[in-house]
Parts: sequence; structure tokens; C-alpha cells
Amino acid sequence: MTTLNLGHLATFRLVVQRGSFSAAADVLGLSQPAVSLQIRQLEQFLQARLIERTGRGIKATAAGLALVTHGERIEQAVDEAIRTVAGFSDEVSGTLAIGMGATACIHLLPPLLQQLRQDHPLLRIGVTTGNTLDIVRAIEENRLDLGLVTLPAAGPALAITPVLEEEFVFIVAEDQQEQFTTLTAENLYQQPFIAFSAGSSTRLMIDGWFQASGVQAVPIMQSGSIEAIKRMVCVGLGYSIIPRMAVSSEQDRQGLCVRSLTPVLQRQLAIVMRQDKILSKGIGEVIRLLQNLS
Repeated sequence: MTTLNLGHLATFRLVVQRGSFSAAADVLGLSQPAVSLQIRQLEQFLQARLIERTGRGIKATAAGLALVTHGERIEQAVDEAIRTVAGFSDEVSGTLAIGMGATACIHLLPPLLQQLRQDHPLLRIGVTTGNTLDIVRAIEENRLDLGLVTLPAAGPALAITPVLEEEFVFIVAEDQQEQFTTLTAENLYQQPFIAFSAGSSTRLMIDGWFQASGVQAVPIMQSGSIEAIKRMVCVGLGYSIIPRMAVSSEQDRQGLCVRSLTPVLQRQLAIVMRQDKILSKGIGEVIRLLQNLS
């Protein structure tokens, strides 16, 4: 290796961030030996030990910590160079990596991608789905350019811009709707409840809606898939509380009764980026379309 390999540098920074070779390998989709080889090659090129093993795992040496700092500057310089060169062209091009929840990916993303392809055929978009914590971490590690997440989200290096308020609604099979007259937490918490998987920001928000009325709903079933939840509700296994976007079209709510809760439950979606992220034309276009969702 006669020049600094930027890919190896990015791998090294990820190893330091994650605290292990195996964790970095999982993120990169590589084997652990492949990650170890990249670090060895980087150390050989720089003629310095960058990683040392401790009783608790691994940590960066003094030289490694210095390289992490320089690596951040190098990454920013590369991004700036790409943006500057792209500025000489009227075309919006390049590759962007964005992240969002599965529901937004199914119901919000397709028309947005269609518009981007129509307006900017040279722009390539890669999409990752996950919960808020996963997406925020990927953005902090610069594996994603931006994300659309459910608030709250936090991070000292993040820029967070709220873009959309969305209602969560009650759904039940059409032939069971007469069993539910008043949609308050007190009237619902003892009924068969099909919920999002525990631990997600969506589930925490729904649990908080019940708790604000002094009750706690105990689900009979849990799922991380909104489409699976809708199917279970459709066959009469119970009711659920889901984002309105998941039942926005007639086809999406077929077989379901959809109503607002009392009091109304809403979530706020926000665009999340690193504060030091260079705003390319492509990122600017994605942000513009996401802001227009409101």
C-alpha cells in the first residue's frame, strides 16, 4: 500500500467507535479476519501500532487516537472536495444513504423515491430501515447521510430538524367496532391489545399514552411489523394503535375500522444529520422533499 487507503481508515474508525473487530465486521458485512487484515495493513503503512488489546477488549493507542482525529478531518475534506467538484455540474448525482423506520419506508418513501428518480436520474439512494436508536447511531458513525426518525432523538454532534407531526390511530376489525364506543385509555387497556415490539420508540410513546391516564395495557401479542399487526387485527384477534400513514389509503385500511384516540396521540418525525455533514445537492433535494411532507 503506497498511499493511505480511505476505506481502511474508515474501518479503523469504526473499530474504535464500536470497541471490537467483530462489531465493526457486523456493521460492514465483512468477516472479522478481513477487518483485522485492514487494520494490520493500515498499521504497516503508518509504521505505528494503532490498536491494543486490554482485559475489557480493545482500545486505540495514542497514535490511534491521533489518527481518529485526523480521520474525521480527512473525511470532511473528501466530502468538501466531492461537493466542490459537483458544484460545477448542474446535475444532481452521487450516492446517498438514508435511514428511516419500516412504516415510513413502506408508506412515505416510494413516492419520494419516484420523484427523485424523475427529477434526478443520476442520483442513487440506498435505504436502511431501523428504529430511532439504530439510525441515530449509524448517522453518528457516518454510515448514513441522514435519517427520518421518531423523536425524541439526541446526540451532541447531531442536527435535528422536526418536519412532520403524525397522528396515531385506533384500529379494529370492522365487525368488532361496535364493542368500542369511547376510545380512552381507561376503556381500552383491558381489551385484547396487539402492540409494537417492546423497546421501540413507538411502543414507548404508546405505553406513555396509557400511563398518562394511570393505566397500563398488557399486550396479548407483539410484533415489529405494522403489516403483520394489521393482519392480526383484521381477523379479529384484538385492536391496535398504529401510525395513520399505515392506513392512509383505502387499500391500506381494508377490513379495518380506523378512529382517533381520546385524547389524540401524535408523534413527531424529524430529519437527523451530523452537524458537520456537507450539504450536497443530493442531500438538499432529499431534505426538501421530506420537509414538503408536512
